[in-house]
Amino acid sequence: MEKQTEIHKFDAIVVGSGISGGWAAKELTEGGLKTLVLERGRNVEHIKDYPTAAKNPWEFEHGPHLSKKELAERPIQSSHCDATNKHFYVKDSEHPYIQEKPFQWIRGYQVGGRSLTWGRQSYRFSELDFEANKTDGHGVDWPIRYADLESWYDYVEEYVGVSGSLEALPHLPDGKFLPPIPMNAVEKHLKESMAKNYQDRILINGRVANLTEKKNGRGPCMYRNLCSRGCPFGGYFSSNSSTLLDAHDSGNLTLRENSVVKEVIYDKETKKAAGVKIIDAISKEEINFYAKIIFLNASAIATAAILLNSVSESFPNGLGNSSLQVGHNLMDHVVNEGTYGTYNGLLDKYYEGRSPGTIYIPRFQNLTNTTEQHEFIRGYGIQGKGSRENWKSKATQGFGLALKQQLETPGKWKISLGGRGEVLPNYENKISLDFQNRDQWGLPLVKVHFEYGSNDLAMMEHMTKSSEEILKKAGFENVGSYRNSPPPGSAVHEMGTARMGTDPKTSVLNKYNQMHDVKNVFITDGSCMTSSGCQNPSLTYMAITARACRYAIDQFNSNRI
Repeated sequence: MEKQTEIHKFDAIVVGSGISGGWAAKELTEGGLKTLVLERGRNVEHIKDYPTAAKNPWEFEHGPHLSKKELAERPIQSSHCDATNKHFYVKDSEHPYIQEKPFQWIRGYQVGGRSLTWGRQSYRFSELDFEANKTDGHGVDWPIRYADLESWYDYVEEYVGVSGSLEALPHLPDGKFLPPIPMNAVEKHLKESMAKNYQDRILINGRVANLTEKKNGRGPCMYRNLCSRGCPFGGYFSSNSSTLLDAHDSGNLTLRENSVVKEVIYDKETKKAAGVKIIDAISKEEINFYAKIIFLNASAIATAAILLNSVSESFPNGLGNSSLQVGHNLMDHVVNEGTYGTYNGLLDKYYEGRSPGTIYIPRFQNLTNTTEQHEFIRGYGIQGKGSRENWKSKATQGFGLALKQQLETPGKWKISLGGRGEVLPNYENKISLDFQNRDQWGLPLVKVHFEYGSNDLAMMEHMTKSSEEILKKAGFENVGSYRNSPPPGSAVHEMGTARMGTDPKTSVLNKYNQMHDVKNVFITDGSCMTSSGCQNPSLTYMAITARACRYAIDQFNSNRI
């Protein structure tokens, strides 16, 4: 046993290898700490394990469509995956959870996690976002402000490679950008129309983690727009192509896949976490690993589940849960995916390649007295993309030469717009554990209870009407929307289940993402978020992780942890 303890002893343990876990691995190993990264899924090596990256459409048995068997295995994941990337998503049949209210929990259990399939939209939070809870009284106050993260945003953007344009918007701070992915003709038309028709809103280049120039041996993006299959060129940021490789090169990384974390081990004598207990996903063997620092980066729902399952005499309600906030305040962005329209002009214009770039209409509500909305508080942004219709999106008749000519002739320009809105923190939106029903490793199933509130629903209706109005004013035809928005969880931005705050009675983490109750446990995935903003949150996770790691390394080196 003594020998086993020595073999399984590290300076730091990171649970999860996705976007924030990869960053924790990089920062801790480069800071000199011998670090173990635990991933519950299989190993995925950059380039080697992207089996569909270079496949043509006709090489898939049913094209991009999942078979009936595959759909039955993935009733939830199939809303986000298809035959080309299904291997980066779990089978729901093998990983069940309980929806007390409809909530899509989209998961990728492999080394790299969802960094292999994320949408790559990369926007900073602003002072407006960090002050929102304090200003309107919903939720608790953030313990940090924009000034605390500004240099860390710089740091991660320069490493990741974010393409974008400088706009000088106080509520959407500029960053360290590579040249933006150019807009196509219809996107430029919409930008010009909005400049003529609106004083309170603009259209900008989407800020995406796709390289427009080579960077650190990666890229550039090849404009294939096959990102979710894994990019052999490293043209977009993922743990596999970047942070985990650097962590490996440091010589301080140990990566163990197929390691399902059961609980964090607590030592009541030292009042610290001693390590983590895992279940080997293949053999079902339980193994303990020990470290002086623990970073939990399993994602908002999974991290909260680990904490709630880490029950001890000192923490009967879950590790670090004296506030009874763990698992609560679950947030996701309200999403409106479907506003669309066609445009008759610009038929002599086309584009090259399949751009992964997007357009973005930054939040324009509740910024000033003149933009105040009476229907809701906070706000939303609108993301979109323009393209030419083709034979895939219209009925095509005929045969022979006439059919071939139709297939070769592009149709009208079209644009689709989709809103992303801020969801307010709500204690009743939560995850909990069902100890009567267990998974294949004997762990209690996660239960999710989440409902949109009246503010969220009002925002959803507003973003739909605004999107339609914007297209109509720009001369688009056939403008309409899918009025039934996808269920909560569809944005894949779950956060808030172990929030930061100044008061240990109402929050789980301090300003350095350190647990109030257990000082050597840090949480820097979506769990830590105190409010959701309307921006895609991954860039903020990265900045928060880098900042927390620097603090943890300093604490380790000075023997204060």
